Amino acid sequence: MASKSENWDLKATKQLFQEYLNRNLKEQKNKKILPVETVEIDDLNKTQALKRIREFIDSIIEKIYKDGRPSIFLPSRTTGNIIWDEENDLLLLGKQIMEKQFHSLASVADITRVMKVLEKVNELLLKDLHATKREIFYSAVTLFGDQKNSDKCIEDVASMLYTTRNSTHIVASAKGSCVGRLRIRDRNDIIDLEGLGGGGWTISPMLDNVEIIESDAEFILVIEKDAAMMRLAEARFWRKYPCILLTAQGVGNVAVRMFLKRLSKELNLPVFSLVDSDPYGHYIHSIYLRGSKRLSYESPFLATPNIKLLGVLTRDLDKYKIPNSARIPMNKQDIKRTTDLLNEDFVKKNKEWEQDLKLAVKLKIKAEIQAFSSHGFEFLTDRYLPEKLTTGDWI
Repeated sequence: MASKSENWDLKATKQLFQEYLNRNLKEQKNKKILPVETVEIDDLNKTQALKRIREFIDSIIEKIYKDGRPSIFLPSRTTGNIIWDEENDLLLLGKQIMEKQFHSLASVADITRVMKVLEKVNELLLKDLHATKREIFYSAVTLFGDQKNSDKCIEDVASMLYTTRNSTHIVASAKGSCVGRLRIRDRNDIIDLEGLGGGGWTISPMLDNVEIIESDAEFILVIEKDAAMMRLAEARFWRKYPCILLTAQGVGNVAVRMFLKRLSKELNLPVFSLVDSDPYGHYIHSIYLRGSKRLSYESPFLATPNIKLLGVLTRDLDKYKIPNSARIPMNKQDIKRTTDLLNEDFVKKNKEWEQDLKLAVKLKIKAEIQAFSSHGFEFLTDRYLPEKLTTGDWI
């Protein structure tokens, strides 16, 4: 790893980071147990996943012998069964159970699709291969009809086995990149993310093959926009401010969020997000923070509850004198999305976040990260981010 830059000798920043880490360590000690009313999901290795599949199939066969009317049970993923765990700040799946039956013609297609996905998962695990969701769809196009049907069955199978989707070896297409003060091992290849240029390392969806070796970073910065990532990469931001930069080019998919979770946990570093000052940017931050409703059963493995919203905050627009020409009026959909966020319990509990969103609704203004370019291309890297990190001006 490169030696730390002498320019990163900012005592105030280091003290802020140390206080942040101390608080986080103390909080993590008290945030291990999930509520009893939520289901427990396990991150399984290949052998464990195969064993769970065999046990599941045995239970179906036993029911066939018993009454000839087999059915499968799995956690309900409806909105009414999603619980916000305030203590751990996670969206989790409750214990409501739904039943899929083989008894009627209407249920035949659904059950057959689920069993086909289970068959493919078993094959992937036995061969130690990975497949994308698109490949699963094309493995039985006529049966699935539409990829949304195969995607739903993939989530059904994961929740049915009470495991993460990553444990089924069905992965999302590669999306997002990472660069900075980090060395990893991907199977037999050791990769130094400092030496990959501006493009960085494309985050592999096959994270069971990836090992984090070492890092001398002092924080992790998650960036919404690829354009902002390019600006920081071109400036080699991690050399002056030892960090790891990560982007998903929008909402983080499973691989990106799981990789961030691992980085945060294994390296025990402060994590910050840099998103647009709009409801979609705040939504993206919330997905990293406490998980998504759709994948609530995987939140303990995907969410990073210690991530802080560094910017762009609504209050930053006036503080950094962003001109009106670089601000964008909110439309009705923007205002509705912001209002929806304000109605979320996890936002109501965070008064600073709530105030910033209320200010956005009051002003009816939003802005992109690139708005800082109105002060010059280097403003983001040379003033805004260093100043925010030094002063602890985050939510």
